[in-house]
Amino acid sequence: MGNQHRHNHHTTAGLRTAFFLNLAFTVIEIVGGVLTNSLAILSDAMHDLGDAVSLGLGWYLEHYSQKESDRRYTYGYRRFSLLGALINTIILIVGALYISLEAIPRLFSPERPNAQGMAILALGGILVNGIAALRLRRDGTYNARTIGWHFIEDVLGWIAVLVVSIVLLFSDLYILDPLLSILISIYVLYNVIKNLRQTLSLFLQAVPARYEIENIDKRLLQIENVESVHHTHIWSLDGVHHVLTTHVVVREDTPRESVKCVKQDIRNLVNEMNISHITIDIEYGDTDCMMLSN
Repeated sequence: MGNQHRHNHHTTAGLRTAFFLNLAFTVIEIVGGVLTNSLAILSDAMHDLGDAVSLGLGWYLEHYSQKESDRRYTYGYRRFSLLGALINTIILIVGALYISLEAIPRLFSPERPNAQGMAILALGGILVNGIAALRLRRDGTYNARTIGWHFIEDVLGWIAVLVVSIVLLFSDLYILDPLLSILISIYVLYNVIKNLRQTLSLFLQAVPARYEIENIDKRLLQIENVESVHHTHIWSLDGVHHVLTTHVVVREDTPRESVKCVKQDIRNLVNEMNISHITIDIEYGDTDCMMLSN
């Protein structure tokens, strides 16, 4: 529990740091975009402002997800972290599509910005967003990792701005700016849509990717005194904390002490599989299952 508390605190602290970094640099971007007469930087500032809103929401939901269970949410509030991941994924998709739509007209009528000012802002953008991305990508929750993609997108965008600004110092290839923006948006969309599929899968209580029900049943059957296993279910609360329920059948004459050993062996097994919560229904004989009549 102590390790888990430190992990939750680290995740929330990472989101808080990322939020304030993003908000502060957004203000710098707006001022810098006006001073450099760079529409690309001003557009990115609007994009980062949207990021700041989604980060604030993600920070709040991640903190909210750490509340203890109560009568209303008996498993706790961890699925609110998944809700934050889903909302942020949608914002990322909309933002990437918006940037692409803004970039396409500029392929035909590119504008000339202040290349030196762009380079200075790009270096700052790479540094700030890189720090935030590294902090969040180390965290385990889908919410933190999804928000991390905001900053990876921004790092890539600022690298593109830096490259374009260096080229523009020596040439008039203004078309590179919108072209790179489109390529980056395609890359981000690919990864975010993949993450969206995983998040929706967890929302629909699919078996987490690293587990297979058949293998779990097979390992349960290897426990002494276990005759059969059925109704094994596993799902995830937030992509990190998993829940397992199963019905385990023992012989009708199995002593109580042997049943205790069976339960302990199952607990040891699920601890190895990094499962946070387990419910075991011990049944005596094949006709003892309450679900047979349903």
